[in-house]
Amino acid sequence: MPRGDLFPEIGPFETGYLPLSSGHVMYWEQAGNPRGRPVLFLHGGPGAGAGAIHRRFFDPGFWRIVIFDQRGAGRSRPLGALTDNTTPALVGDIETLRRHLGVERWLLFGGSWGSTLALAYAQAWPERVAGCVLRGVFLGRKAELDWFLHGLAAFFPDAHATFAGYLPEAERGDLLGGYLRRLTDPDPAVHLPAARAWSVYEGSCSTLLPSPETVSSFAQERTALGLARIEAHYFAHGLFLRPDGLLGGMERIGQIPAEIVQGRYDMICPPATAFELAAAWPAARLSIVPDAGHSALEPGIRRALVAAVERFRSGRTEAGKR
Repeated sequence: MPRGDLFPEIGPFETGYLPLSSGHVMYWEQAGNPRGRPVLFLHGGPGAGAGAIHRRFFDPGFWRIVIFDQRGAGRSRPLGALTDNTTPALVGDIETLRRHLGVERWLLFGGSWGSTLALAYAQAWPERVAGCVLRGVFLGRKAELDWFLHGLAAFFPDAHATFAGYLPEAERGDLLGGYLRRLTDPDPAVHLPAARAWSVYEGSCSTLLPSPETVSSFAQERTALGLARIEAHYFAHGLFLRPDGLLGGMERIGQIPAEIVQGRYDMICPPATAFELAAAWPAARLSIVPDAGHSALEPGIRRALVAAVERFRSGRTEAGKR
C-alpha cells in the first residue's frame, strides 16, 4: 500500500521505560524536533500498542512527537497484564509521562480507543490540552460494545461467524464471557488461539476493502494478545468510564479546539458516534472521509489526519483563533 501521503520514516531521538503502579512499566519514545510543539499519540485497542508508522502522521521538523504503549500493550511490560489496568490508571499514566518529559501542554492525537482515552484525559486535565485530533470515535457505551460483539454480523457475517464459531455452541450466548475466560487462562495454548481469533475478527472488519496486510498485522502474537485480552477486560468493565459517560463531561472541554476525522463506512466505530460528539463540542470540526472504513492507514483517513494536524500547525483550525 503506498504511503507517500505520510511523512518520511523517522527513528526516535529518545526512548525509555517508566515504572508505574502495580508492577507496570511504560515504554515511551520521542521523535521529531526536541524543541518542537508537543503532540501525544494515543494508540487504539485498548491494548493494540503503537508502531513506527505512527510517527509519520507528524512533520518531524515541527512537532515533538511523543508516543507510548499503554499498560499491558506493545513494548510496555508485562504484556497483557490486567492488574490495575483501568481508564483512570491510563489517564494518570499520561500525566505521569507529561511531568516526566517536562511538557506544559500538548496536542492529543488518537483514534478508536485512542479517541476515548484522549477525551478521558482532556476532561481530567483540560489545562494540559492544546487541542485534539480524533479518528474513528469510540465513546465506550453499551450499544457500541454490543455492535462490535454482535451488530457487525449484519455487514461481516463471515468474519462474525468465524469469531463466534471459535467458541463451543453452548457458550455463544455470551461471546464476551467465553472469550474472556480463555484470554485470561494462564496457559498459552488456551489464550493465544483465542487472542488471534478475537484480533483477526477486528482486523477483518477494519477496512473498507479487504486488506490481507491489516489482518496479518492483527494476527501477530504480541499484537493479538495485548489487544484481545485487554480489550475484553475493558469491555467487561464498561471501559471503566464515569456513569454519565464521556458526553457527560463535555462542558469541561467544549472550548478546546478539535478535529474529528471519521470514515463514512467505519464498521468498527460507526459514524453516528462521531456526529454525536461533534454536536456536543462547540470547538470541534468534523470531517467525513467518503471512501474509508475504520483503519487510520486507509488512504483517505491518512490524508485527512495529516491535514488536520497541519491545520493545528498553521493556525487554520480553531486553535489559531484563540
